[in-house]
Amino acid sequence: MSLLTRFLVRGTVERADRAADRMRRVRIACPSLTWTPGQQVRVHVNGPLGPRRTYSIWDFDGRAMELRVLDHDGDGPGARWARTARPGQEVWFGRPEGGFVTRPAPYHLFVGEETASAAFGPMLRALSPSEEVYAVVEVDAEGDRLPLPGAVNWIFRHGAPAASSASLVTAVRELRLPQRPGVAYVAGEARTVQAVRGHLVRDRGWPRRAVVTKPFWTPGRKGMD
Repeated sequence: MSLLTRFLVRGTVERADRAADRMRRVRIACPSLTWTPGQQVRVHVNGPLGPRRTYSIWDFDGRAMELRVLDHDGDGPGARWARTARPGQEVWFGRPEGGFVTRPAPYHLFVGEETASAAFGPMLRALSPSEEVYAVVEVDAEGDRLPLPGAVNWIFRHGAPAASSASLVTAVRELRLPQRPGVAYVAGEARTVQAVRGHLVRDRGWPRRAVVTKPFWTPGRKGMD
């Protein structure tokens, strides 16, 4: 076993195309992985020693892993990798990790935007049909929606910034939830995540431990995951 394969997994791109208007699908053939829906991988986007970018796993079928990568404005190494990935290309990545996963709860609340929807998809699919679920997901336009199961409350920014999204917080305020707290999974832009958590804790009286957060990004700051 080489030193690289002790710490990293080597895969090969099988498919790379568009999953939604601004979302890329990258399917990577790789060895079997132990994965819990909601977890992420750190992809080395320019070879095994290149910069790392963190992506939620959309699916793993036993032989290939699928990612959903937001094709945002800009020309950073992660954006370039997702746009230029081609079948046959070698990919190195770390093993699945992270605690942003569902847990036992009276009911589940999912709140986030495009970057969060890539994690929400597998988390929602893994829940039993008998579970009570509420979901509010904000995207820029209808074509940005990923196929999330269940009755998702989709809201649209129509060109407004995703950072510090007042419209997403307002949509959560307007939700009719049971009186007792459930467990909330809040992900996406850091300041919006903080505002949603503040509403649930301050206005609805939820315990902080009942709000599971995952800030994926915020303007001007690199390296968040």
